[in-house]
Amino acid sequence: MASNITTTISQQPPSASSSLGISTQVGIAILTLAFVLGFPGNLFVVWTVICRVRKRSVTCLLVLNLGLADAFVLLGAPFFLRYLAGGQGWEFGSAACKLVHYLSSVNMYVSIYLICLMSMDRWLAVSRPFLSQRMRTKRSLLVLLLVVWVSAFILSLPMPFYRSNLKNPKANNSIYHCIPYHWNSVGHKVFQYTFETTMACIVPFTLINSCYSSLICRLKNAKFQRRGRGSRLILMIICAFAIFWLPYHIVNVIEVIGLLWDKKSVLKAAGIARPNVTAFAYFSSAVNPILYVFAGSSHIRQAGLSFMGKLFEGTNSESRTTSIFTRSSRTNSSPDESSVLQSLSTKLGRSLKGKNKDNVADKEVNEPELRTLNS
Repeated sequence: MASNITTTISQQPPSASSSLGISTQVGIAILTLAFVLGFPGNLFVVWTVICRVRKRSVTCLLVLNLGLADAFVLLGAPFFLRYLAGGQGWEFGSAACKLVHYLSSVNMYVSIYLICLMSMDRWLAVSRPFLSQRMRTKRSLLVLLLVVWVSAFILSLPMPFYRSNLKNPKANNSIYHCIPYHWNSVGHKVFQYTFETTMACIVPFTLINSCYSSLICRLKNAKFQRRGRGSRLILMIICAFAIFWLPYHIVNVIEVIGLLWDKKSVLKAAGIARPNVTAFAYFSSAVNPILYVFAGSSHIRQAGLSFMGKLFEGTNSESRTTSIFTRSSRTNSSPDESSVLQSLSTKLGRSLKGKNKDNVADKEVNEPELRTLNS
């Protein structure tokens, strides 16, 4: 994935003494910024969840895995920086060429399917609260996380298959470049880009949109407008992933169209845009810790370096509140709803002041809170 940032370097023979082109400078800037911000940021997220969060919610554990995946893939940034700035091509051999791009692809699939799990967890908590409570166990979560990671490693297998460390045939030197290679086959190109866009964009985003559409409809019908920290945090992660990755998949679609219809102008446009959109997508591994800082900024003065732990603990309490509300709307009462009933009794106490029993009976028909308490 990430070497498309550097494909423009293979179009001309680089040398250590030659000045770097604009595309190369942009690639170096993006990779440097991603590594400087993203790697320590994701390590801080992992440290916070492990050492500072006492009660870890499902969202919190999914964020932990997301941080591990992002930190892992950013370890490949120094290889790409050397490739861009060194002017000697890919110096690390064919195995490293395939491995770093394979791990980048794994990170793409892990990230999007962890976000899918976040969306499904939020949907279950509202629409199927009893099922959600039964499934919120460590064993179930570990099984789902294992499925996500194994699936990501399997779905990424085409990446090393279509990556090779080759010489530039147009250059009279022995410099190797880690570039995409499809054996001059249109079918292989179409398969790779179609498979990648389908499994990393169309399928997961369809699932995410379905979950949140159903979630929004249910909350509107229940007249429950509360937005917790967990929901806001998940929406921010989804939006960030879409912003950084959709351009990459759009270029995939454009190139497939150009290949199927044999449009050279379309293929040329996709080739020019691909290095830039891939660099943009690579930066997505660094943006999540920045989102967490903004989401937890209200805790910085009180908690200091533990502010992110407060943010993640808030997702746990918010999930419990959502489950209690949805259970109360279905069963009207349950033993663990003391906090909800207490607030309803307070409203009832205020409404009873200066009212006779007949007026109270009328209110019970009109106010859902009084009906719930009465039952």
